[in-house]
Amino acid sequence: MPITLGETFLVQAPIDAVWAFVMDPQRVAACMPGAALDGVVDERTFLGSIRVKVGAVNTSYKGRVQFTRVDQAGRSVEMVAEGRETGGGTAKGGMSSRLRSLGDGETEVAVEASVEMTGRVAQVGRGMIQGVSQELFRQFVACAKASLEAPGGEAAAAAVARANEPVRIVPLVLRALWAAIARFFRRLLRRPVP
Repeated sequence: MPITLGETFLVQAPIDAVWAFVMDPQRVAACMPGAALDGVVDERTFLGSIRVKVGAVNTSYKGRVQFTRVDQAGRSVEMVAEGRETGGGTAKGGMSSRLRSLGDGETEVAVEASVEMTGRVAQVGRGMIQGVSQELFRQFVACAKASLEAPGGEAAAAAVARANEPVRIVPLVLRALWAAIARFFRRLLRRPVP
């Protein structure tokens, strides 16, 4: 079941600083909810893990992330990731990021990602996983922006502390479910979805 996400957001930081963040696996992993960087194979290949908690059940994936294309001049990067769940499921995905300087120290970041999962987490259903994925991505964006926009390293330190905790899916699922119900009633009442 492939899930696709696309997001564009602005960061109040110069493009060189944002590029340095994107290319630093330690900083990126620190902002990914539940993720950890476990090792560096080479300058383009990294080992990592992510822990997910669904109620009383803990699930974790271990895998590899690899930069498949890095265009420093064009400020774009593509990567693939593959992981295995301790219970036998798998997760495979890809992501591309493009940066664009908007002047005045502001950078636009456009990200497209796709993930395909099997195993216990995939049984939740496509719509729910899509909503949860979007919420996790929003958390990543908020952490990345805070890390890049805040003076000093206070935001980065807070992000590292958050990253060591497993992702708690239930609150995310409830938010995604609530959003789906709200969209349904807006359509039912023929009101535009914001």
